[in-house]
Amino acid sequence: MENEIVVKVKSKLVKKYKKGYPLLTAESIENDKELTVEGSVFTLVDDRNQFMARGYYGKQNKGIGWTLTHVQDELINLEFFIKKIKHALNARKHLFGSPDTTAFRVFNGEGDGIGGLTIDYFDGYYLMNWYSEGIYSFRKSIIEALTTSTAVKGLYQKKRFDSAGKYIEEDDFVTGEQATFPLLIKENGVNYAVYLNEGAMVGIFLDQREVRRRIMENYALGKTVLNTFSYTGAFSVAAAMGGATKTTSVDLANRSLEKTIEQFSVNRLDFEAHDIRVMDVFRYFKYAKKNELTFEMVILDPPSFARSKKNTFRAEKDYTNLLKETIDITAEKGIIVASTNCSKFDMKRFKQFIEVAFRESDYNYQILEEHSLPQDFKTNPAFPEGDYLKVIFIKKL
Repeated sequence: MENEIVVKVKSKLVKKYKKGYPLLTAESIENDKELTVEGSVFTLVDDRNQFMARGYYGKQNKGIGWTLTHVQDELINLEFFIKKIKHALNARKHLFGSPDTTAFRVFNGEGDGIGGLTIDYFDGYYLMNWYSEGIYSFRKSIIEALTTSTAVKGLYQKKRFDSAGKYIEEDDFVTGEQATFPLLIKENGVNYAVYLNEGAMVGIFLDQREVRRRIMENYALGKTVLNTFSYTGAFSVAAAMGGATKTTSVDLANRSLEKTIEQFSVNRLDFEAHDIRVMDVFRYFKYAKKNELTFEMVILDPPSFARSKKNTFRAEKDYTNLLKETIDITAEKGIIVASTNCSKFDMKRFKQFIEVAFRESDYNYQILEEHSLPQDFKTNPAFPEGDYLKVIFIKKL
C-alpha cells in the first residue's frame, strides 16, 4: 500500500479508536494536513506506528473521514464493497418478503461498515445517499457492488454535499428503469407517496416506521391528534388510518399542504375532514392557547435545527421549552409523542428535558414506551452518536 497516507492518532485517543470508533476528526490525529484529496485511502496508526485501521478521507459535517476495516491486508476495492453490501442485504432478508412494508433502509452508513453512505429500498427501486465527495469518489465500485448483489429495478442517488457541505441539485436518476412518480410504497399496510427525483427529501422518514405503527395500532383510535412539524403528514395519515377522529397537521413549508393532501388521498382518506395548516408551529401554539384548543395526542418531532422569521430552534437548547408549550395544549390524560433526531444528546438527557418540562408545568407524567432506530437502521456500538433517534410516548397525568 505504497500510495496510502499514514495518519497517526493522538495518544490520548488511541484506546477509543482501538475499540472501533469509526469517525476520523481533524482533532483526533497528529497530521491532518497530510489529507488533502477527497477519497484518499489512509492507514490509521497508533502512537507507536502500529496499524489500527484503514479508511478514506471525506469531509462532511461530522468529521473528515471514516475507518472501513481493521484487517491490515484488506483492501478498499470492489470486492470489499460487494462483501459489505451483500452482508447488509442478507441482514434485511426478512423485510424483502413483507407484503405490508415495501420501503426500508438496506445500508446504514457506519452501522454497516461504510460511513458516509446510506442506501434505501423503495419497492424495487434503490436510493443512494452520498454524504461527502470522498465516498462519492468510490461510486462506480459501490454501484457495481449493489447491482451485482441484488436485482435493482432502478437506481437513484442524492449527493448530500458540495464544497460548502450543501445538497447538490442535479438529475438523481442513475441506471435501470425510471420510476413513475409518485411512487407508492407501503408501510405497515399504509400507502405513502414518495419522490426519488425531487431534492434531498423524498416524502417520508423511514426511521419512524415503528413509531407510526404504534400510533396507528395502539394510540390513535377515537383521538384528536395534532401533528407538529408535519412535513408531508405521514404521522397524521397513520393516526387517521388508526381511527383518529380528526388530525391537525402544522408545518411552515408551503409544499406541506399539497404533499399532505396527497398522502391522505393515496389512502382514500377524506383530507377535508382533517385540518392542514401552513403555519409556523410556534405561532400555532399561541393560536391554540388563545382559542382554548386541546388535543388528545400531540406528535412533537421538530428538526434538530429550525429557523423562521421570528424563531430559531435548537433541539439541544430549546426542546424543554417547546415541550412545555405542548403540555399546555395536551388534554388531561392525553399522549405526547416526543421525538428528536438530534445526535448531540442521548436518551438519558432527553428524559431530563421531559422531566424538567413537566415539573415546570406543574404536571405529573408517565412514560409509556420509548423507541430508538429500527433494526434496519443498524448502528455501531462504538459510535453512540449514530443511534440518533429518540422517541418517548408520554401520558400527561
